[in-house]
Amino acid sequence: MNINKEFWDQRYVSNDTGWDASYITTPIKDYFDQLDDKDKNLRILVPGCGNAHEAEYVFRSGFKNVFVADISAFPLENFKKRVPDFPAEQLLHVDFFLLKDSFDIIIEQTFFCALDPKLRPQYAAKMAELLKKGGRLVGVLFNDPLNNDKPPFGGTKEEYISYFRPYFEIKYFDNCHNSIPPRAGRELFIYLIKK
Repeated sequence: MNINKEFWDQRYVSNDTGWDASYITTPIKDYFDQLDDKDKNLRILVPGCGNAHEAEYVFRSGFKNVFVADISAFPLENFKKRVPDFPAEQLLHVDFFLLKDSFDIIIEQTFFCALDPKLRPQYAAKMAELLKKGGRLVGVLFNDPLNNDKPPFGGTKEEYISYFRPYFEIKYFDNCHNSIPPRAGRELFIYLIKK
């Protein structure tokens, strides 16, 4: 299976977006709710953003340096309709692996599991490249086998840690206690700091 721009375009055209919770999920919401006002100027990226409910919530909470990136233009267009005051220059229609920028926080929400598993080492390296020293990779990963032939792809904590350890200090990497009900018991919350 070729998981490319056309693959994702077709998923949006056919409304085959089962991963979309239609709202910010609890782990991401709770993380941002505990940040201080001094954090409102941090540069934040949501890669493989889909309909970007996380970015909408964070932006509406006063974080103005939020960037969303997706290989498909369809979810970016959906997001722009929902959040018309979001700056157009912060909507990035680009392949994640071609991004060139620097961020304080990157949010992981269903992007990792959407990539071909053979790209996981490159994903970890690219996350480290995009984060400033001391920058944070925060979010959730499936702790579940899931699919072998199509996204979402799952895996295990031990496998995932092997990709991140060379680049990140592991602050937290364990079972998620506040997953949304359909994902309860199937997610790991990650809080990694770039070395």
